[in-house]
Amino acid sequence: MSGNQRPLGTGYAPYTTTMDVIRGVDLVGKVAIVTGGYAGLGLETARTLSLAGARVIVPARDVKRARSAMNDAGVSVEVRPMDLTDPASIDTFSRGFRQSGLPLHILINSAGIMASPVIERDSRGNELQFSTNHLGHFQLTAGLWEPLVRAQGARVVAVSSLGHHLSDVIFDDIGFRKRPYDGWSAYGQSKTANILFALELDRIGKEHGIRAYSLHPGGIVTNLAKHMSIDSLKAAGNLDENGEPVIDPSKDMKSIPQGAATQVWCAVGPEISNIGGVFCIDCDIASVVDPTSDRPTRGVAEYAVNPEAADRLWTLSEEVMGRPFRDLI
Repeated sequence: MSGNQRPLGTGYAPYTTTMDVIRGVDLVGKVAIVTGGYAGLGLETARTLSLAGARVIVPARDVKRARSAMNDAGVSVEVRPMDLTDPASIDTFSRGFRQSGLPLHILINSAGIMASPVIERDSRGNELQFSTNHLGHFQLTAGLWEPLVRAQGARVVAVSSLGHHLSDVIFDDIGFRKRPYDGWSAYGQSKTANILFALELDRIGKEHGIRAYSLHPGGIVTNLAKHMSIDSLKAAGNLDENGEPVIDPSKDMKSIPQGAATQVWCAVGPEISNIGGVFCIDCDIASVVDPTSDRPTRGVAEYAVNPEAADRLWTLSEEVMGRPFRDLI
């Protein structure tokens, strides 16, 4: 477990917004890629980085739809085609970026899916939540390694969730070949994978000027919750009687600008310029939870910051990708 996994006391709070975090930050001359950057938290993140002067590129499966969403939001970014579940598409996108010769200062892996009610698989047979939330981003980061090194000071941000408490990575049956499929367990497993990925990436990348982070954004009602019914969201307290999102940051129910604040902080916060491989909440490093406490899911689970598990996941991910990530280093 990383010795850095303890709060810094940054002074930020659950109410902090992206504008609070970016105030005074100059990103002119910096290049950022934000997956999922055309909706929800990703869109807010792309908008914020762009306002600070960064050149922002958003990969999207549906380029026309993404550009329309950007135009509607008044956000000026570049949109390029890429499908996180299609290895060839990821390679085409990353190859094009490498050939541009640009450095990559910020990579925010924000795209994801949640709690698919029935099992789906990608073209390689991987369970789709694990494929989209982890494997696709693993391959994308590998393909962008050269531009990340070129930046001479880059950050990679993996958007995880406190949902990682729903499941460790079940290495003996990641793909639900033997056990019954459960959408929430699959989601939790993929979110644990995000944290383990950032831990190992930071260990490998820091000598090359690359630091990595994972985070919980907060409980935000976005299109990520498309598989949940209105009634279930109301019952959980996420929606009020009129079907509107409940905003109460003290209970981790945040607006989109509040929810995106932590991933923006992970990307630009000066407080962590020399710290990496950590899981963050509310624009600060989270504590490792004590399972016997009154709030056992408010920090990061021990199994999600286990270096041996991180190394094992990395090796497995290389096997799925079909080539060793470390050959790029």
